[in-house]
Amino acid sequence: MRRVISPLVAGAVIGATAVALFSSVMAPAKAASSATYKELSVFGDVLEQVERNYVTPQKEGDLIEKAINGMLSSLDPHSSYMNAHDAEEAMSQIHGEFGGLGLQVATEGKLIKVVSPIDDTPGAKAGVLAGDVISEIDGHSVRGLALEDAVAKMRGPVNTPVRLTLIRKGADKPIKLTIVRDTISVQAVKSRVEGDVGYIRIISFTEKTYDGLERAIAKIRNEVPADRLKGYVLDLRLNPGGLVAQAVSVSDAFLDRGEIVSLRGRNKDEARRYNATSGDLTDHKPVIVLVNGGSASAAEIVAGALQDLKRATILGTRSFGKGSVQTILPMGKAGTLRLTTALYYTPSGTSIQGTGIAPDITVEQPLPPELQGRVEAQSESRLRGHIQGQSETESGSGSSAYVPPEAKDDVQLQSALQLLRGEKTDPAFPPSQEKAAALQ
Repeated sequence: MRRVISPLVAGAVIGATAVALFSSVMAPAKAASSATYKELSVFGDVLEQVERNYVTPQKEGDLIEKAINGMLSSLDPHSSYMNAHDAEEAMSQIHGEFGGLGLQVATEGKLIKVVSPIDDTPGAKAGVLAGDVISEIDGHSVRGLALEDAVAKMRGPVNTPVRLTLIRKGADKPIKLTIVRDTISVQAVKSRVEGDVGYIRIISFTEKTYDGLERAIAKIRNEVPADRLKGYVLDLRLNPGGLVAQAVSVSDAFLDRGEIVSLRGRNKDEARRYNATSGDLTDHKPVIVLVNGGSASAAEIVAGALQDLKRATILGTRSFGKGSVQTILPMGKAGTLRLTTALYYTPSGTSIQGTGIAPDITVEQPLPPELQGRVEAQSESRLRGHIQGQSETESGSGSSAYVPPEAKDDVQLQSALQLLRGEKTDPAFPPSQEKAAALQ
């Protein structure tokens, strides 16, 4: 079994498309200046006035937590503070099991936006779509509510209902749904055989992902003889991210050598680089990776590595463009700080922050009539306050994030199968190994 041992975790923590690094050690903090202490004194005076004179009583702990989140939200959409309860919930998601509705969410202005519903969960079954904006939870507005607070309201005991009000592009009026909570056990990897092609879908990058991928490849190889197996489709569509160590391990499963990803922060001397090890689990069979606007963070690490190293052809539409790195810093019993500390770069030295992964072969997925005008592009570059990418343009990142439930209607998947079977050709498939030599 191949594993990359690393303290790095790229994560969809509480549903946000974030790359995270769990660490209790960071560069020593500099002593605060006298000006900083003066400002903190002002904050203390304001806090005291609110506690004494505001029209309704306020809890000191709640006020301080909101103040911290206000400061962090002014930095970028992915920095935040989690109290002890929220941090525990986040860890349960990283472990691949948690309670709730199964919705991956992020902040959208002062509201909460659905990045993608997780397959076979209450949210997905109730008809929640990627791009839906949650305006109310149980009749209460979420405007201005911290992401962690909104997630906490959607989680709760199994078999209890949650009422959501959704704003959907193209819908005449808000959509009201009552969804019953359930235990969300995320199956990180799903696979099947499509005749003479192995199909593997990675739903998220949890602690179980690499093991699931290893089992999926072994199962496919057992079902289809090597001389008949045309190759693999690796489906990363609607994948909002996960553990970076798992993203590195998944990339390594298809590679023999070369840099997979590098992480670079303020201090250039502390850049981290992760390289592939020898041994391709697929025996160098052709690979096509599917991406769309719902492919973010750790999913983009994998797509970027396999694209730059010419191990796979990327097919679909432009990915989300989430290229920032968050460090998860325990704050003792008080909670956990999630702070953006770096950007990650593909093997060619390209940051996809605000630009996304551009496919080698662009294939648009048509929307069914009932969804036309109702599914908007998913994009980091559209998030208010996002960090400007080094190559970001006005067109930004992202694209539509729709995948048909039936394989026969999946134009992107069918295009990949036709290429692998030689039923159609494209200059980008297979990729040229000669062009990858300089990066390996």
